[in-house]
Amino acid sequence: MPGYAVSEGTQEGLPTRVLSAAASELEAAFAPGAGMIGCSLRHRGEELLGQRGGLAKYAESGSSMGIPLLHPWANRLDGLRYSAGGRTVELDPDAMPLRLDPNGLPIHGLATASPHWEVTAHEAGEDRARLAARLDWSAHDDLLAGFPFPHVLSVEVRLSGRTLTIETELRETGGAPVPVSFGYHPYVCLPGVPRAQWEVALPLRRRALLDERGIPTGDAEPFNELAAPLSERTYDDLFVELCHPPEFMLRGGGRCLEMRFEQGYPLAQVYAPAGEDYICFEPMTAPTNALVTGDRLQLVAPSEEYIARFSISVYDA
Repeated sequence: MPGYAVSEGTQEGLPTRVLSAAASELEAAFAPGAGMIGCSLRHRGEELLGQRGGLAKYAESGSSMGIPLLHPWANRLDGLRYSAGGRTVELDPDAMPLRLDPNGLPIHGLATASPHWEVTAHEAGEDRARLAARLDWSAHDDLLAGFPFPHVLSVEVRLSGRTLTIETELRETGGAPVPVSFGYHPYVCLPGVPRAQWEVALPLRRRALLDERGIPTGDAEPFNELAAPLSERTYDDLFVELCHPPEFMLRGGGRCLEMRFEQGYPLAQVYAPAGEDYICFEPMTAPTNALVTGDRLQLVAPSEEYIARFSISVYDA
């Protein structure tokens, strides 16, 4: 039996590419035609990603699940106008693929379920399975209208041993700086294990104070809940200072999921709402609302690139 493979598949009728590792009994599926979302991560046949409304609903309405990419901003913006990188932008829900939260704020960027991704490589060898795809932002007027900074976004996914790695590159292509404010929203879970039995480790030092809409106020406070049962605790919090190395953990029922922010993600959002059997450790390149405030917002210089990488490892525990 080959150690690694990349194959074509379907999930809820949508085409996927499936990476598999026989020795570790891991299988990861991505849907390039629906935003290059990570739509499944299975260990010994059990699903480790929160499916929520499912892949078809995500493709149709943007209702998130799995491991979606949030670009060109993660979380939300404080209104339909921002100024960054020397440009002022007015966002129009009727002219671009924009979603609004219950407070009417733009949420999760413009690339949600984008059909414009192109697969550029898929291969399996003795030590890994690999899938790569790209999105040429400037080739699509509806995307460029909401984020007028030409660039190419590339995602490379690697499955090796017990670890799934997702690396994202933003390369400037228009001769002007590009703001970097993307992130991911991984929904992870422990199938068959009651939430009350989940143990979590949070490598976090400082939590941002948020207003009632989830927008940072500019202040922060110490955070000391580093390792404890999740139980009834809930989170929807932005963390502006992480421990090093930033290694999150979810453990229970003889299985451990470890998420590492390996490069380019200095901040995190943690999301664990009441009554739901998932928790999200969200890697972020910039704080919520950074396109509006400029807080810790990085710019990619002409002809340069920004590379960010995180990984999820699955162990017996």
